[in-house]
Amino acid sequence: MKFHNIVLALTSLLMATPACLADIQLGASVQMTGSLANTGRYYADAYQFAVDKINAAGGVKVGDTREKLVLKLLDNQSDVNLSVRQYVQLITEDKANFLLGPFASDYALADSAIAEKYKVPMIQGGGASDQIFSRGYQYIFGTLARATDYYQSTIDALLKLTPTPKTVALLYADDSFDVSVADGTRKILAKTPLKLVVDQKFSSNSSDFSSLLSLIKSQNIDVILVAGHETEVINLIRQAKSLNVDPKLYSFTVGVPSADFRKALGNDADYACGMTAWLPSKDLKDEYFVNAQQFADEYKKRFGYDPDYHAASGVADVEAFVKAIQAANSLDPQKVRNAIAKLDFNSLYGRIRFNASGQIELPQTMIQVQKGKLVPIYGPKGFIEKPVYPMPAWSKR
Repeated sequence: MKFHNIVLALTSLLMATPACLADIQLGASVQMTGSLANTGRYYADAYQFAVDKINAAGGVKVGDTREKLVLKLLDNQSDVNLSVRQYVQLITEDKANFLLGPFASDYALADSAIAEKYKVPMIQGGGASDQIFSRGYQYIFGTLARATDYYQSTIDALLKLTPTPKTVALLYADDSFDVSVADGTRKILAKTPLKLVVDQKFSSNSSDFSSLLSLIKSQNIDVILVAGHETEVINLIRQAKSLNVDPKLYSFTVGVPSADFRKALGNDADYACGMTAWLPSKDLKDEYFVNAQQFADEYKKRFGYDPDYHAASGVADVEAFVKAIQAANSLDPQKVRNAIAKLDFNSLYGRIRFNASGQIELPQTMIQVQKGKLVPIYGPKGFIEKPVYPMPAWSKR
């Protein structure tokens, strides 16, 4: 009887206590090994850093309770088919409440179909291809600017350089992001006096650019614009040096913001231009990290390498879920999805406000490597620092 009474008492106590929600699980499949791991690590580390920081600040307020974030990370081994299967697992087996994205547009394009099928919101800062957001999907949101706009700031800057370049070569890989970049770049160039002389697609993971570079050299082209992956860009620069290909300027969609890129090339990285939607700044205030500069300092101390815009966008993805959950006051996927669509807040990454397609508007800043350091060149308000232009010939470096 005594045992029976204890059970009844405990049951009554539990019934009288406000129900506690389970921890909020965020699921992600990220390239932690394989060919894309060098960039994938930004997302794995940034997601974990943001989750830890938010939990340390008290977690997420839902109703009268505060819940902890739990991060479920899977390694897709840089295999897009495995990534798709893992997102199905995260939803159906691991019961993730919400989804964070992978790196790379091809992955986000495929994985977002899983989010849409199961009606579970995904916020990702790893895919910028316009194809991701042109399908009318309701459950995918992105914190990278449109791929078609990536070269806008660079081309604006080109038109203000002296001597003004006249000819351009556009080289791009055959994946969805780089094809979108090329499509947008053509349209931007068509509105300028710049002449697109070489317009060539190459296979992803290409290692031999000698024929393309020889073509560019034979036509004495002023500017080379490249949309590709970091390994491809490194190979292209090394081969440009060996073939003495000396444009006035070259610019790349990836690589330049990364310390690993500059380390791999050493002095040969100098004068390479690129773009970034984010640079560490005390002016970018954040609820959890104070500001972007403090975030960058803490990130490097914890992980041993500098963050770039990939990491900053990853943190913004986690913070966006927190804001949306609190605004919805619920873990219901539909309610949280609707709250995401209405978000408008400032973060260490910048202003987070999604358009009708699910992307944010974020201008790119043109950057250049000068004496091993990353220098901001041109932004929405014009020139920031003076570029080294024309680049010195390889024989004069």
